[in-house]
Amino acid sequence: MKVAIVKERRAHERRVAASPDTVRRMVGMGLEVAAETGAGDAAHFSDAAFAAAGASIAADAETVLAGADIVLKVQRPLTGDDGGIDELKHIRRGAVLIGLLQPAQNSADVEAYARAGILAFAMELLPRVTRAQAMDVLSSQANLAGYKAVIEAAAEFGRAFPMMMTAAGTIKAARVLVMGAGVAGLQAIATARRLGAIVSATDVRAAAKEQVESLGATFITVDEAAARTAETAGGYAREMGEDYQRHQRERITEALKRTDIVICTVLIPGRKAPVLLTSEMVAELAPGSVVVDLAIEAGGNVEGSGPEEVATTPNGVKIIAPVNMPSRVAADASQLYARNLLSFLALLVDQDKKLKVDTGDEIIKATLLTEDGAVVNPALAPSVAAGAAAATG
Repeated sequence: MKVAIVKERRAHERRVAASPDTVRRMVGMGLEVAAETGAGDAAHFSDAAFAAAGASIAADAETVLAGADIVLKVQRPLTGDDGGIDELKHIRRGAVLIGLLQPAQNSADVEAYARAGILAFAMELLPRVTRAQAMDVLSSQANLAGYKAVIEAAAEFGRAFPMMMTAAGTIKAARVLVMGAGVAGLQAIATARRLGAIVSATDVRAAAKEQVESLGATFITVDEAAARTAETAGGYAREMGEDYQRHQRERITEALKRTDIVICTVLIPGRKAPVLLTSEMVAELAPGSVVVDLAIEAGGNVEGSGPEEVATTPNGVKIIAPVNMPSRVAADASQLYARNLLSFLALLVDQDKKLKVDTGDEIIKATLLTEDGAVVNPALAPSVAAGAAAATG
């Protein structure tokens, strides 16, 4: 079977869906791998490195996709509506497409995959089960996003992070508040601590308290009773009610008066990101403070933040709202993402090097969007159907 690796063309994307290491392993599995020239350039993987690992190098996306049985992507493929090359048009009927396809936000694309007869798999829909840990793209990418958020904040912050005792006097340690203690938040805590900051964190889930404290940070509790019911069966945070949000704002507003840097990481799957910091709350920060909004692609955790902006408020607070933060650590993000996909491929390729789509497997069932010309994912079929009806109504 032929596996195709194409250059990512969507804005702000520097990652690639394979690395020389995973190409070598796919070839070892008996697969033929073809990569578009320049596919790995932004992640510092050269054509020569891919070729040395066993991939053939093609001049353009159309050539790479021609006859491919499996297409590995980071972002969803471009369509005619996106301008430029229509990648979807060149994926053959019956081929497998694997990537971060954002199906909940792009129902029209899911319908297009069905019409094209593609077996599309959305990696962000992986169930949180032990078997899927090696395939967990959200965790691998969020981990790097949390690290990079602190590094970006440090670059914009006009002071040092650690306490320093010098002959000229003592420099106080920076105080960092991390909002959301998921994978990105926990890595942000660990990174800020390594840089010498005094760190506190908050999360709606009661289980997060122990994790935060194990990293040496202080946990800010809002409502212990509510926190015990704030986690979904999949391990994600639920959206909390207005009473909880009001109490949270009161507690956080008080903490902001002694905070230098805030890292906001809160996302709710399939929903708009909750606003954690209002303009009035940001105004409580001292001039020179920095806020990083990692949720900007889902609407943002900070009121008034804009994608890819470094905005300065009237009181001198910098708000950073980076789009696609993992892509800013493209080499490592690509390495981890490629390994996630390689682990997933092991479920789809049998011992005879043939495609095997076992919908009885909970991982396959959860991630499969389209098959035999239809939308088959039970979590998406109703919303996609409704979207199609609205488009024609």
